[in-house]
Amino acid sequence: MGLLSDPNRRRALIGMLTRLNAPICMICYMAGVAWFMGLAFEPFTLRTYMSENAMGSTMVEERFPAGERALATGREFAAHKKKTGGMPVDWLIRTMQARGLEVYTQRFSRKLPFPDEDKERYMVKGTNVYGILRAPRAPRTEALVLSAPCSPGNENNQAVGLLLGLAQYFRSQIYWAKDIIFLVNEHDLIGMQAWLEGYHHTNTTGMDWSPLQGRGGSIQAALSLELSSDVVTSLDLVLEGLNGQLPNLDLANLFYAFCQKIGVLCTTQGKLPRNDWDTTSGYSHAVQTMMLMVLKQASGRPWGDHGLFLRYHIEAASIKGVNSFRQYKTDATTVGRLLEGMYRKLNNLLERLHQSYFFYLMPSLTRFVSIGYYMPAFGLLALILLLRALDLWVQLSSPPTRTTEDGVEVVPTSPGVLSILTPLVISHLTGVALYTLPVLSQELAVQHFPVSETEAVVLTAIAIYTAGLALPHNTHRLLAGEGTEQGWKVLKLVAVLYLAVLLGCTALINFSLGFILALTLVPLAAFITPHVPKTLSAVVMVILSPGLTLLFAVFFFQELQETPVTLQEGWMLYLSVISQGILDHALYGSLLYPLAALLVYPCWLLFWNILFWK
Repeated sequence: MGLLSDPNRRRALIGMLTRLNAPICMICYMAGVAWFMGLAFEPFTLRTYMSENAMGSTMVEERFPAGERALATGREFAAHKKKTGGMPVDWLIRTMQARGLEVYTQRFSRKLPFPDEDKERYMVKGTNVYGILRAPRAPRTEALVLSAPCSPGNENNQAVGLLLGLAQYFRSQIYWAKDIIFLVNEHDLIGMQAWLEGYHHTNTTGMDWSPLQGRGGSIQAALSLELSSDVVTSLDLVLEGLNGQLPNLDLANLFYAFCQKIGVLCTTQGKLPRNDWDTTSGYSHAVQTMMLMVLKQASGRPWGDHGLFLRYHIEAASIKGVNSFRQYKTDATTVGRLLEGMYRKLNNLLERLHQSYFFYLMPSLTRFVSIGYYMPAFGLLALILLLRALDLWVQLSSPPTRTTEDGVEVVPTSPGVLSILTPLVISHLTGVALYTLPVLSQELAVQHFPVSETEAVVLTAIAIYTAGLALPHNTHRLLAGEGTEQGWKVLKLVAVLYLAVLLGCTALINFSLGFILALTLVPLAAFITPHVPKTLSAVVMVILSPGLTLLFAVFFFQELQETPVTLQEGWMLYLSVISQGILDHALYGSLLYPLAALLVYPCWLLFWNILFWK
């Protein structure tokens, strides 16, 4: 504090920071990237452990015996589903009632803002069926949920069969202290969204649904089961939810503990666990697993039905059966025993899961990176913006004087408010157009061009995004005269501080998204000026723009999943990702699209204006 309170020392410190600004910024950037890459190195991570005493202190003996019978029920469900051409509601009601459950249904409908071409639907109508097993040993104020989506075709029939088998077995036990809700939801996430809104008496997405006639207690935890084969070689745990939310780490620890106890092979991000962390291949495997989690979390979309529970502060995860590793085999009885053990442990909870972490990254199921370990990587990148803002502030506080031929010193004039305000307003109006026009103008585009509604939405968004590149020329036409040297510095100071606040808030909500944006936008914000080579800088800015960052992320994600695509396939996948992002925002409230359109893209346009400042 003495260093900052002494004016002479403060001036010396500021002088050193401004004089060495560029080298310090480069060092911070390389240190931030190196710090993040080091997070996957096992000695730098923490070993997972159970924090909740209520789930770790009691022994559980799993006795579920009816795996084959559950598979037979799944085949019967598939036959009725094929016969009815959709959800066999009547059969499910009879089957659940035969197992002693209180059975209720919920009808729902949702008109999509534009057709979902992947599933060829514009109006979605369906029915959810759920049965409640009342707790015999408690006042029924709390509940647990086990769900299985009714997917089209032959998908997930085995999961529904196992859910019904567990319902029958749980009904014969007397130790339940919480209601258990067995839910079969139609149309995957849309049906789950309708059921959750009906259960909590909210309507945040404008969906039409019938009120629920039966409710359990306050939901403490939920698991979504996805099995599409009689043979399961491993179980994959999916944690990423809506807007990058993650469940309490103890839920993942509970899953891993029972997999180890029962002898089930478990994976995360579809990657097998490895112990050779001290080798190059072992470290590369950990980096790939962690980067897959980062990309999934940054997407903001729910990667399973569990992702919508997290909005209501319900700890939830999806368990997917994988049939890829031929040297392993797990039968349905073993999977049922694993779920029985997890629900018996969750049944012991005296309060919501809260003692473990909610912000973390996982290079494997046995190791995790807490928020205190990964935030410094982002902090080093954010420090660059503060250093550049300090440098600009010093330059604006003491502008260099210019001597004329007559020996008169001329002080640079201060920029007008209009020269700064105009780029800000035009950039954000472009963002508003990018957010609203693609959906609103789809009918007009379909009438004048040979495209479908979905193609019209995506192509309109790309057209508005590309049109923003012409903004600097149009902006200067609105200004009287040319911009001053002080003008672009003031505009850059505003843009740098704007970006620092934007990235900081984003990283607190969704670290992965904030870090990816910082990797691409911070170098631009730090070094772009009107005096750098225009052509080369423009190419670099376009490559590091939000739109192309998403394109590169699509290809990178496919490489990490070991399913590389060609350029044409990648481009089609990119267009599908854009349409899905707009749909996720309209259907579930995903924040990625409005964040990118209304804030990130206008901020990038400010730096684009600075590059072409006249």
